[in-house]
Amino acid sequence: MGRFGYKASQPRLSHQIAGALNSDMGVLTNVFPKPDGSVDNGDSELSDSDLDNLYRYVATLGVPARRDLTDETALRGEALFHSAHCAKCHVPSMTTSRYHPLAELRRQKIQPYTDMLLHDMGPELADSLGEPGATGAEWRTPPLWGIGLTAAVSQGEAYLHDGRARTLAEAILWHGGEATAAREAFVAMPAADRDALIRFLKSL
Repeated sequence: MGRFGYKASQPRLSHQIAGALNSDMGVLTNVFPKPDGSVDNGDSELSDSDLDNLYRYVATLGVPARRDLTDETALRGEALFHSAHCAKCHVPSMTTSRYHPLAELRRQKIQPYTDMLLHDMGPELADSLGEPGATGAEWRTPPLWGIGLTAAVSQGEAYLHDGRARTLAEAILWHGGEATAAREAFVAMPAADRDALIRFLKSL
């Protein structure tokens, strides 16, 4: 079990990048030297230094600042987010390791809204593409930081691993398994409270 990828299959960001190069683009590296689906090694097509440059670029990308910090509705939504126990998995903050390979990223308090762990999300959200260490129903908690900018950046809204949810509310309603109680707490809220919780998510 790692920390990166939909099913936490990659232990390091560099592995996630090399895995995407391999399976999505067919580019071989010394990390993943076999073509996707092959048992034989091929020739590396990307040098270790270029892979390291990609890693450094991705690792140091800036995170968009949270918005609406004084908006009363968003702040009430944040309290509802916690009372519904959404923060049990979408953990608001953590501190990076003092051993991070990049000195500028060591001991940094970040607010990703994830625990970076696998959770069973139930049969309705499952797929048939289980990976080593994870069943089809298990998913790594996706970070929520920046989720409020999805519509602007992507020119539309599509959430969850396969984009099936067209709104944040719909994404919450797809939660099952370990997140069933949080989903039901959202369903039981008055409409104004549900709207406030969504307003909070859009502020991230």
